[in-house]
Parts: sequence; structure tokens; C-alpha cells
Amino acid sequence: MDGIDVASVRTDGEQVLEHGEARSYPYEPVERELLGQAMAEAAGLSNRDERPGKLASAEQMITERHAEAIDRFMQDIGASGSDVDIIGFHGQTVFHQPERRLTVQIGDGAALAKRCGIPVVCDMRAADVATGGQGAPLAPVYHRAIASRLPELPAAFVNIGGVANVTSVGAADGDLLAFDTGPGNALMDDWAMRHLNKPVDLDGALARSGTLNEQVLHDCLSHDYFDLPVPKSLDRSDFTLDPVAGLSPADGAATLAHFTASSIIHAAAWFHEPPQTWVICGGGRRNRYLMELLAWYAETPVVPAEAIGCNGDAIEAEAWAYMAVRSMKQLPLTYPTTTGVPEPSTGGIRFSANGAREQL
Repeated sequence: MDGIDVASVRTDGEQVLEHGEARSYPYEPVERELLGQAMAEAAGLSNRDERPGKLASAEQMITERHAEAIDRFMQDIGASGSDVDIIGFHGQTVFHQPERRLTVQIGDGAALAKRCGIPVVCDMRAADVATGGQGAPLAPVYHRAIASRLPELPAAFVNIGGVANVTSVGAADGDLLAFDTGPGNALMDDWAMRHLNKPVDLDGALARSGTLNEQVLHDCLSHDYFDLPVPKSLDRSDFTLDPVAGLSPADGAATLAHFTASSIIHAAAWFHEPPQTWVICGGGRRNRYLMELLAWYAETPVVPAEAIGCNGDAIEAEAWAYMAVRSMKQLPLTYPTTTGVPEPSTGGIRFSANGAREQL
């Protein structure tokens, strides 16, 4: 809920032919507050098309802010609408319970297309969830596309957002295995807000000053989620701060950092073959202490996305642009080994520049 990432790529839906510019546009505090209220309200949803109260207001805000972000991005990079063939629009996830075949991302694709004058592909999770998949993670197909720049496979791509997810790209034909590993930044950020009144523990400074509580870490890693077979996915609220509530600010921060790092690396137990390299994407790679812990647990090279020529802040946004093209070409977005969907599946809805809808 920090803001909107915008990135441009040139692709045929198979290869990434060019990585373009990328920018991030933060939300205002009042907008983040509205999103939080909308997520709380979404907990009672029984239908993915419901938009009561705050959800309706948040959807309107999300749509307008994305339109503004695209306008600013075009101005920043000196481009115009005629330079863009398609927008891949994720929106904001407010509810995700695939076991009920229900996932909700707010954002009005038709309104965005008309506002920008550019076709939009959105709602790329819904078809997967409707047929029994987890609907997450969706970026693995993009991770496979950029894995070709690595000198050796297999490799693991980790995105550390609120929740952390991993993609194992195998040495044989780039076979994929993907799932959510456990907490990403969410618990550490919530702890920092509680004890530092800041949205993040910058560089893991507070965590570095603390001491790991091994018993609490053991209890955290005993969560039922870690025994579930893969593929599997999480909601941000599936883990809480309750296990560390009795610790000091520093010790709690240290224990949460170890929890994130160890749950990511322990995920390799599910891989078909051990990775030669761990490539770290997303905001978590900026936490120096967390990166040190990942390397310590992995005992194999752990590198930020920049080490392989990628922008680690832009990969998720690039993935959505890439998948929009795949969706247009009816190419698979998800696989049995990435979301548990019964067979390789495409998905999404296309809105033309005048708002006309096409199910993909």
C-alpha cells in the first residue's frame, strides 16, 4: 500500500526485448488510510463484485491515482499514449481467499482505459482462482523470461513485498515451481511502525541491534502454513505480531528479520533441485541486514536483482506489462506448479480505449 509502480517493457509475450524506464509514485497518508479501511471492510465480502462503502471510494481513488501515475510517467520519460500498446493493471488486492475461489483486486479497468486512451488488461488472477488455483504468485512466468541472463540454472527468484514469494526456475526447459514462502516486509514494517513510529526499519538497524529469540523463531516456523504442500499462497494478515509481542523492540525486530529470512531459504526444501543463485527482488532487498541474513541461511550466492541487470523495484510492474501481452495472445499466465491451477491457464479482461470489454 506504499504507492504505484509504473514500468515499461517491450515484449512479444515470450522474450523481454527491452527493459524501459520505471518510476514509483507514493500514496498520500490519507490514501493509505482509506486503503486500510477498505481492506478491513473487504473481510466481509462474499461476492467479488461487491463494492460497499469504503471499497467503492477506494476503488475510485485507486483508478484515478493510477491514471495520474501513467500521465506523470509519460511526461517523465517523454512518451505519449501512441507509444503504448497496452497497460497491464493490477489494482489493489483487498481480499484473497482462494479456498473460497474468491480474490478481489479493486480498480476500474474500463475507467482507466477511457481516462488514458490506451487499452487495459486487468483482473488477471480471477480465472486462475475460479478454476481452483491459488491466484498467486503470478510473476513466475516473467521470472522465467529474465532467468535467461543468468550464467547457470537452476535459480530462485524471491520477491520480498508484504508477503514473500519464490520462483524456482529449473535447469530443464525452465520448469517452474512457485509459492508464497511466508512473511516478507509486512511484520517487520508493522513492528517498526509500532516501536519507531516509522513505516520501515531502515537497513534493519533496529533488528541488527537486537538478539534473536530462538524459541520464538522456532514457534513462528511451526506455523501450519509451512507444512502445507506447494503451490500455496498467503494473505498479508495470515501472520501477526503476537509471537513477538513480549520481546523488546530490538529483539522483536531481530527475531522477525530472522523469521522472514529463514522461511524464505527453508522454502528450498520444496524445490526439485537446489538453486545456484538466489535473486532478490522487491523492497526487501534494500534491507541490508535482511540480505545478510538471507546469505547466511542460504550458504549460496544471494544477489539483488540489479546484479543480473534488472531493476528490483520494477520487476513486479514489468511482470504485469509482460503478462498483459501474454493475456492478449492467449498464452498461459499460470501453471499447475505455480498456482495449483489444473492446467496451464491464461486470463484477464481487456478494455479498449473506449471502455469496451473483452474476456480473455
